Amino acid sequence: MAKIAVIGLGNMGGPMAGNLVKAGHAVSGFDLAPAMVEAARARGVAIAESAADAVRDAEIVVTMLPSGKHVVAATEGLFAAAPKGTLFIDSSTIDVASARTFHEAGRAAGHETLDAPVSGGVGGAEGATLTFMCGGTPEAFATAQPVLAQMGKKIVHCGDAGAGQAAKICNNMILGISMIGVCEAFVLGEKLGLSHQALYDVASTSSGQCWSLTSYCPVPGPLPASPANRGYAPGFAAALMLKDLNLSQEAAGQAGASTALGAAAAELYAAFADEGNAGKDFSGIIEWIRTRAG
Repeated sequence: MAKIAVIGLGNMGGPMAGNLVKAGHAVSGFDLAPAMVEAARARGVAIAESAADAVRDAEIVVTMLPSGKHVVAATEGLFAAAPKGTLFIDSSTIDVASARTFHEAGRAAGHETLDAPVSGGVGGAEGATLTFMCGGTPEAFATAQPVLAQMGKKIVHCGDAGAGQAAKICNNMILGISMIGVCEAFVLGEKLGLSHQALYDVASTSSGQCWSLTSYCPVPGPLPASPANRGYAPGFAAALMLKDLNLSQEAAGQAGASTALGAAAAELYAAFADEGNAGKDFSGIIEWIRTRAG
């Protein structure tokens, strides 16, 4: 059993902390949102008075925060409050430069660090089936792996500092592009008189097969568990997809990579979100695409 602090107890961090409690760890936590605090308390998390108090006796600290600036600002104080040699695992989705700043500051303060963003959404956080994409030293990864395995199903060491964030950004750029392609195909199929089920039955077993189709189908019916059957209530909100696509374009600019489809996907999700859809599931962009069909 380890002493673990979780900073950021929102839709992802709260269930992750709860799974660590279920695994037998002593888990303390902190969040600024009272509703999230109470939900985490109900999962058995010991709520601290402050983030610094939460990490004061921790062996491992997991952070799940909104952006790179939040991670850099928060961990500056946490590094000073935690015992020397604490392992800091940042599971936020942030830009690669901020991730590397996190690593450098952590090492300077005498801590081990790992960037470990996740894929799998709220359902994966609840079910402990997340994929963790990790960047950091082999030693930090080896220490973190057994704990991450209690929150996730697949744990991948992607490379050195920032590599986990690089993998997450690339993966979600693929996801954003492929979802738009699947949505456009269904809208075209509708225009051509194809039923949703017929197109699904063909494409799901043919060369058009992809995760956006067979695990997250954007139309009601073929896949009962998809958000399309719940009015596009978010499993992964459009605002979060837009955030990740913007991160991909920022990284592409810095690295000198050409990502024309990534750029187009970012523009489409920005327009979708700007029209009041930021809180919908990202697969709901199919409704927006329908309104633009000639």
